[in-house]
Amino acid sequence: MFPNHLFEQPKKKGRRLNICGLLEPGKSFEYGLALKTFKSEDYIKLMDWQATLASERLKKTGKITVIVQDGGSIHVSKLTKINHEKWSTQGLYIFLLPSYSPELNRIENEWQRIKEDELAGRMFEDEYELCLAVISAIESRQQSN
Repeated sequence: MFPNHLFEQPKKKGRRLNICGLLEPGKSFEYGLALKTFKSEDYIKLMDWQATLASERLKKTGKITVIVQDGGSIHVSKLTKINHEKWSTQGLYIFLLPSYSPELNRIENEWQRIKEDELAGRMFEDEYELCLAVISAIESRQQSN
């Protein structure tokens, strides 16, 4: 019989790990990790890149690109909304989900699975170790899907 052990996460306060991801079910799951808060400017750079890809898709196939998002502050900021018209001319449209409906946001399910299936019960020495674990978990989920 083994004695009970209590393992406690150190109380040191680290930086918050933020993840921004783009999920195309069955095709791709792209993401970025940052030990900082994502700002509207960061998000706009990401969407400008997506608009460029959408423009190429539109020219090749005639199909538009729709990105479904929750009402996160960077998704609905004034700075972001200014860009919606520009993006739509490139074939990229933003569809905002209703408030308080995380069950409709498919990427939230992915984040939840990673937290519960891959990271739960684990302790990390520092933010770098956590980042590596998140990257490994995402890659593992990509290979299994």
